[in-house]
Amino acid sequence: MALTALRYTAALAQLLASSLALSQVTPANSALNYPVKPVRVVIPYAPGGGVDIVGRLTGAKLGEEYKQQFIADNRMGGGGIVGNDIVAKAPADGYTLLAMNSALTYLPALYPKIPYVTLREFAPITLIGVTPSVLVVNPAVPAKSTRELIALMKAKPGQINYAAGVGGTLHLAVALFEDMAGVKGTLIPYKGGGPALIDTVSGQVQMMIVPVVSAIGHIKSNRLRALGVSGARRSPMLPDVPTIADTGVPGYEYITWYGLLAPAATPRPIIARLNQSVARALAGAELRERFAQQGVEVEASTPEQFTALLQKELPRWAQIIKAAKIQGE
Repeated sequence: MALTALRYTAALAQLLASSLALSQVTPANSALNYPVKPVRVVIPYAPGGGVDIVGRLTGAKLGEEYKQQFIADNRMGGGGIVGNDIVAKAPADGYTLLAMNSALTYLPALYPKIPYVTLREFAPITLIGVTPSVLVVNPAVPAKSTRELIALMKAKPGQINYAAGVGGTLHLAVALFEDMAGVKGTLIPYKGGGPALIDTVSGQVQMMIVPVVSAIGHIKSNRLRALGVSGARRSPMLPDVPTIADTGVPGYEYITWYGLLAPAATPRPIIARLNQSVARALAGAELRERFAQQGVEVEASTPEQFTALLQKELPRWAQIIKAAKIQGE
């Protein structure tokens, strides 16, 4: 009887020890082994675009570090809403990530019935890069600077036209410019940036805000005149072109950013580990060079900094879109 009791006590002690060990498998400990299977990176746009290229290149570098596949999964639809919603509703275990751009912050204002709440359903991991744009005019426009363009638009309200896709990033960039400069132009709507740029070069349209990488060839050949870059600092690709903020619209800043996010409840240690891994990848020459070929400037961040950016941009775009009466197509 004593022996049986002793065996029972030993078994109980072993069970308690096992339970204690299991209780110590914390999110931090599980993050040390992450990932143990392939990770899906949802890209809510078609292959070949900016988000796709940035997401695939970043995923490939993560795969090299973790010796695990990071599989790009293009889920198009709704201007990005379909792919975003897939990630918002995915298990929060670190095995479904979202590669996304600035559209994440203006889609809710364009589409009020969007099926997710951005700040509630996504955990920002890190910014990856930014693409600056540039305010350009056809050389026939008698404006040599941003200030001169503003003066011209004030003298001729509604008579200066610009090219952009309705509700797209470049449309919002001009809407922000109009709001902050106190001017009004006339939108000439286009389905794509390529045709819009071609018509601005030909003179059928007078101005547009366009990614630097798309316009630089036309600028250098004097088929377009660059008045100001849209970011907070000059672009390395156009070092002689001042910012819009420094030449007529103080505080103006518009960039297309790219970032990596996860479902909101993803364990913080996994978020932190991914953040550190992306930072290491972005510090290397290979990714910087590959991004530069696409006109993307490396821009890493902490999860907190990325969250602060979303908190700043969501209400800003809501105000601009409402004031300009822009509706999603």
